[in-house]
Amino acid sequence: MRRLSRRGLLAATTAAAALSAGPPAAATPPEAPAPAGRRLRTGFERLAADGYAQLSGDRVGIVTNPTGITRDARHIVDVMHADDRVNLVAVFGPEHGFRGTAQAGGSEGRYDDPATGLPVYDTYLKSGRPLADIFTASGVDTVVFDIQDAGARFYTYIWTLYDCMEAAQLAGKRLVVLDRPNPVTGRAAQGPVLHKEFATFVGRQPIAQAHGMTVAELARLFNGEFLTTPVPLDTVRMTGWQRSDFYDASGLPWVPPSPNMPTPDTALVYSGTCLFEGTNLSEGRGTTRPFELLGAEGIDRRWAAEANQVGLAGVHFREAYFAPTFSKFQGKTVGGVQIHVHDRAAYDPVRTGIALLVTAKKVWSGFTWRSDNWIDKLTGSTQVRTMIDAGTTADEVVAAWQGELSAFRRVRGKYLLYR
Repeated sequence: MRRLSRRGLLAATTAAAALSAGPPAAATPPEAPAPAGRRLRTGFERLAADGYAQLSGDRVGIVTNPTGITRDARHIVDVMHADDRVNLVAVFGPEHGFRGTAQAGGSEGRYDDPATGLPVYDTYLKSGRPLADIFTASGVDTVVFDIQDAGARFYTYIWTLYDCMEAAQLAGKRLVVLDRPNPVTGRAAQGPVLHKEFATFVGRQPIAQAHGMTVAELARLFNGEFLTTPVPLDTVRMTGWQRSDFYDASGLPWVPPSPNMPTPDTALVYSGTCLFEGTNLSEGRGTTRPFELLGAEGIDRRWAAEANQVGLAGVHFREAYFAPTFSKFQGKTVGGVQIHVHDRAAYDPVRTGIALLVTAKKVWSGFTWRSDNWIDKLTGSTQVRTMIDAGTTADEVVAAWQGELSAFRRVRGKYLLYR
């Protein structure tokens, strides 16, 4: 068993009071827009307000991370552990860990949480039967999922959800998803759809690059379209959320769901600029503005000028210079662009990401893809890479995926819970 480092920093106070909320959540019909003045209530708020009735009599384990908090910033594990109405017996930590101490590609291992004494099991990179065995060994009857998503197919927590659904079915467990907002709205799906032969942990199933769904909606879609045998699934949806809402409309505190997702502004651009992970340019890791700053040694003001000439809606590009403290170009000053979104309702992050790839390749002779063609895993096929290499425009690349995107939007529509 590996003990969590810096244990003293992880202790959290417990509290017994649950937040007041509305009636128990329904699982299927779309919800009408909330009356003016009603605040958003998360799935957890509604579950707690109902006295955890949906978990009554069950030994409960929860898949969560630092984003699983109440409106007053208490962690839901601390709240549930202190409440006699729910029998919480285990916690399951995803990538970055339950308390969030690990960087990208890391986890916290198996340990006992110092704040609650609960056993914490590591689920990162575990799926299928090995993950089912962890659920069985934990002794839980029901697995609860509550993690804030970022709205992009390659943000791995939605695939942790998928893997947990599959494993819970194998282990004979029920799965309950507590919903939270999509921080970049749920207005529409955008971008290419994954081709199955490119499935990895940054995309298990054929959904759009910016899926425009909440985690509860995704769980319903996964169960209905992709799992060979559906898992017994309950979703506790939100009230007071509408598909056009950005995160700041929620009134909820923002907790970085991973170390390089520090603000909702990061999430706004992430579904497009994460594509730079598939290149030799920095995607801004090691700066205070990851995924908003992009660059490399040898790039100068010409990239920002070229990108601005594309005329993308809702966004300007500023010539920028920065020195990452870790990751690509660590300790070196590089040139590039900073993304400034001035009209987020008009802004299309995926189209913007493609345009930035096209213009970077045009103005910088040093541009290359990662040697493992990671870009194909991120975009879901070879199409984006080969079209950009052939010299096509950003508009031509975007046009090429519209057929498969339209098909996904039709499927997606069957599983939406909110208007």
